[in-house]
Amino acid sequence: MAYTYSVSRPSLTGRELEYVTEGISDGWISSQGPHVRRFERAFADYNGVAHGVACSSGTTALTLALRALGVGPGDEVIVPEFTMIASAWAVTYTGATPVFVDCGDDLNLDVARIEEKITPRTKVLMPVHIYGRRCDMDPIMRLAYEYNLYVVEDSAEAHGVRPVGDIACFSLYANKIITAGEGGICLTDDARLAGQIAHLRGMAFSDDHSFLHKKLAYNFRMTDMQAAVALAQTERLDELLAARKEIERRYDEGLAGIDGITLMPPRDVLWMYDVRAERREELRDHLAAEGIETRLFFKPMSRQPGYFDPSWPALNASRFAADGCYLPTYVGLTASDQEFITGKVRQFYAA
Repeated sequence: MAYTYSVSRPSLTGRELEYVTEGISDGWISSQGPHVRRFERAFADYNGVAHGVACSSGTTALTLALRALGVGPGDEVIVPEFTMIASAWAVTYTGATPVFVDCGDDLNLDVARIEEKITPRTKVLMPVHIYGRRCDMDPIMRLAYEYNLYVVEDSAEAHGVRPVGDIACFSLYANKIITAGEGGICLTDDARLAGQIAHLRGMAFSDDHSFLHKKLAYNFRMTDMQAAVALAQTERLDELLAARKEIERRYDEGLAGIDGITLMPPRDVLWMYDVRAERREELRDHLAAEGIETRLFFKPMSRQPGYFDPSWPALNASRFAADGCYLPTYVGLTASDQEFITGKVRQFYAA
């Protein structure tokens, strides 16, 4: 179905076309092109981090981060119950076991419940900044220090939230705050980790011989064309974040006081504007008929077929998943667009 107001759309009004054309004109379209290094440097500098390593997706960024930290079979990684499944899959890809922690009222993992899940096998804490809300990182970092654990931040939805863990992993999928169509990037202050991530990303070619590979690695490289788009997007990141903050403000005002809609806590950066809605499926049908796309909240990890655990209640994650959805959120959404969308929500609950 074609929607007048889709959930997301990329904003490509900067130098994206110019940079892609540069690469094509110069013949540099592979991962060896100059835009990859320029993007890595620009994004790392924006975040105040020493090293950036671009890759093929946010999922592969998480996988590379865990592999670089030596995570493997027998290890455990603490992951939020409420997240996109890529967070858990990255752990499973390494052979390690994801251990889930329920979320709090802001949808982020409940920090108070982490310590009880730590065992001698725990190696990494993986906070996820859900929908652009920064996790409470201070207690997470204290736990990591006390138990000698690594911290990998899943920042797929949180461009603009500055990293503090050992490695932060960002997605550049088309619906993210900045995009390359597909792609991802790892940020770290540790030169050794950055080198290991880059080595694993590029099939772990050996200095001893062009085609000698001493470890299992991946082809998770980013093309120069993707990096050209990502570089142009990074140059506009402050502009994009400001525009999204205004979208958040207008939704807050337009949806305030509607009996049937529960507004969620403020976001540090806006990825998607999320709400809890009574009669959610009926509301979604009503909005779809008006050309307005919506999207459901994440399904709890313990309710996914690959991780199904009927004994684990995941009370908060299940409660939010039962009635949560998000509304169209993209730069280019005008005040009148949002008035139309919020008006249709009001119309539904007034009927």
